[in-house]
Amino acid sequence: MNQADFTERDLRSLRIFCTVAQAGGFAAAERRLNMSKASISRHVREVEERLGVRLCERGPAGFKLSPAGVAALELASQALKSLARIRPEIDAVRGVLSGTLAVGMVEHLITHPACRIPQALAELKRRAPDVQPELFIMTFSAMGEALRERRVEVAIRGMYEKDRVFDYRSLFVETHRVYTAKRATRGKQKALPLVYRPHPFVEQALSEHGFERGPDAGGLEAIGLLVASGNYVGLLPEHYANLLALEALPGGPAFPNTICAITEASRTPTRRMELFLDILSELHGEGEGQ
Repeated sequence: MNQADFTERDLRSLRIFCTVAQAGGFAAAERRLNMSKASISRHVREVEERLGVRLCERGPAGFKLSPAGVAALELASQALKSLARIRPEIDAVRGVLSGTLAVGMVEHLITHPACRIPQALAELKRRAPDVQPELFIMTFSAMGEALRERRVEVAIRGMYEKDRVFDYRSLFVETHRVYTAKRATRGKQKALPLVYRPHPFVEQALSEHGFERGPDAGGLEAIGLLVASGNYVGLLPEHYANLLALEALPGGPAFPNTICAITEASRTPTRRMELFLDILSELHGEGEGQ
């Protein structure tokens, strides 16, 4: 057999190697793959023997890719993604849409009265029943990284400042305000620390509106819990704060936030991606309400 030829088992072993590398080790890959560590190690060893190079170091010091492993991960990931696109693209030529559509979203959008994303997913199912959506809830900072790494095809989050590497379709507007608990002492709310999370509006509130930085929180629910304690103020979308019966800080800042469907500008869109984006625009009236 020619050294460049790969068997079906080789491709499976490459997929397993990629999972191990992306998970950061064999133990984490065990859970993702539902395989024993011994089986995973055997597949990785077979890839190394096939390529004639050590791809990773594993032992008491932990897991680490070698320089060859870093190169192999990048090339193998690209090749496997290309293989995965063959069937959907051939189906598209035949006029049939299929395959998965990876969509990343920020949390709690569904509670906004202008959000039509559930209806868009239902319409996608009606028009393209063989397309399987995959939804991932992500933080603002993780979303851009996922787009750049092509782990998601469409990201639904606020626009903030436009980045020229992305394309934006406006959907609807949500407004963020600083909230307090209703039982917080009147006149002293402004002095309460602002719950912190890595987010453009939180940074702006701290730098431009004189708030003291409070404790860190991971997500809107954590912010809501801390604000509800009466000891802190927190920046939240109006629609979510209303569900928690929190009170907007009198005279506090407001941050309009245009929620968009965002894609990577340099990425050639698949037909299933274009269909989903068109459905989102139809149902949201091309950014109606801005």
